[in-house]
Amino acid sequence: MATSNRSMPNGSLREPSPEQPLSELISKTSSDLATLFRKEVELAKIEIRDDVRHTAKAGSMFGAAGFSGYLAAVLASLAVVFALFAFVCFILFRQARTRMSQFTLGPEQTIETVKEDIEWAKARSK
Repeated sequence: MATSNRSMPNGSLREPSPEQPLSELISKTSSDLATLFRKEVELAKIEIRDDVRHTAKAGSMFGAAGFSGYLAAVLASLAVVFALFAFVCFILFRQARTRMSQFTLGPEQTIETVKEDIEWAKARSK
């Protein structure tokens, strides 16, 4: 009768012998199944822990992306406000420059009336 080698979870090989009683084989099998179950539970815990770590990293990246987007929106709105302010300043400057170019230094009307008065006085004194 050919015997088969079975690999155990801890790496050891156990070869059942035909002389072993059935109760011992059942006991070893149940022990092997319990060890296998414990190892599977450990593996599941490790996998879940790794998945949680990866999920936490992805979540923190989403948070950083959201905060960066918020800052970008705030800075863009500030840029729009500053551009609007600069536009208003430019319009006010052009209006002030136009009004200043129309302004003449000195009391023109008074100078005209004084000239008329001088002419009138000259005309009277003749």
